[in-house]
Amino acid sequence: MAVNSQPLDYERLLSRRVQEIKPSGIRKFFDIANEMEDVVALGVGEPDFKTPWVVRDAAIQTLERGRTSYSANAGLARLREEICRYLEKYALSYDPRSETIVTVGGSEGIDLAIRALVEPGDEVLIVEPCFVAYAPIVELIGGKVVPIPTRAADQFRLTPQALREKITPRTKLLVFPYPNNPTGAIMRREHLEEIADVLRDTGVIVLSDEIYSELTYNRRHVSIASLPGMKERTILINGFSKSFSMTGWRLGYACGPAPIIRQMLKIHQFAIMCAPTTSQYAAIEALRRCEENIHTMVEEYDRRRRYIVDGFNRLGLSCFEPEGAFYIFPSIQSTGLTSDEFCERLLYSKRVAVVPGGAFGASGEGFIRVSYSYSIRHITEALRRIEAFLEDLHA
Repeated sequence: MAVNSQPLDYERLLSRRVQEIKPSGIRKFFDIANEMEDVVALGVGEPDFKTPWVVRDAAIQTLERGRTSYSANAGLARLREEICRYLEKYALSYDPRSETIVTVGGSEGIDLAIRALVEPGDEVLIVEPCFVAYAPIVELIGGKVVPIPTRAADQFRLTPQALREKITPRTKLLVFPYPNNPTGAIMRREHLEEIADVLRDTGVIVLSDEIYSELTYNRRHVSIASLPGMKERTILINGFSKSFSMTGWRLGYACGPAPIIRQMLKIHQFAIMCAPTTSQYAAIEALRRCEENIHTMVEEYDRRRRYIVDGFNRLGLSCFEPEGAFYIFPSIQSTGLTSDEFCERLLYSKRVAVVPGGAFGASGEGFIRVSYSYSIRHITEALRRIEAFLEDLHA
């Protein structure tokens, strides 16, 4: 029997806010690269180390014992206790029962924090260049994104002057992403104190994304939440993906003032239920037994960091020395190309995949993000091809 039906107008049916959000600028180049052969990729922000065996073994044992039911919404009590114990090394003290929640990666923690705090019309300050997810989350709930550009001249650190100029009576939240993706910049204690001095007399909450806290070089990470008067106005986001090479396990956590965590938990209950139980049991062992694994990984990243920074500076693509994460952010302004043009031509002509700096905010234009979460051999081949690309460009 023939059925006549009215064609659906999906554009009218779909959320206007969702349609207006631009796709990730990173994905475009990954998708192209995935269709090509012999590509040397320096784009992915993922450790090339395997998850430590003790962590994998703990997950196997959990599965064999059938411990696969839901956990408490906030996460296993033992895991929350271990998280709080672990954070003590950063001079942080949190209650595992009321100030801590286990999330599906640090990304869910970021989403929960923004949704719990921001109402339509609220202004959210976002330090740029930065991780691509912050602004879309704010836009989805009707908040107003207010970028704070940072400069290579300041080593991409947020300055108190730049922050003060952007704060208005409508400012609700500051997204504070250090150590930084994509630049590798960090904030030292003296710089954090300057930022805290600006914030203490305001009602602005800080969302401190510290997912790269273990990956710092030459100095120990300092959390802004550890400074006097800042714990009560900071939501700390962290996780296991980068520090413990557990990206696919999808596990993170948020710590902060109990009234805020309580509302974040409410959203988490309805949207997620709980983080993956197997991952949670494995993470307990990661926190207890993997300090040495972290040291080994950081030492290797440090070796790669120095090698790749020297390589790009030698090629004439000036690059400040990052002190955190596993990215460098060299300038390509000397080529006369935009970031998109540089990355597209490099990919098609020499089969090297890097990420345009503009994908991380307007202040990232004129730069590219390059990851050194790859072997020295891999990096060496990429540098060889980039050198040939630059020679062709200037021929």
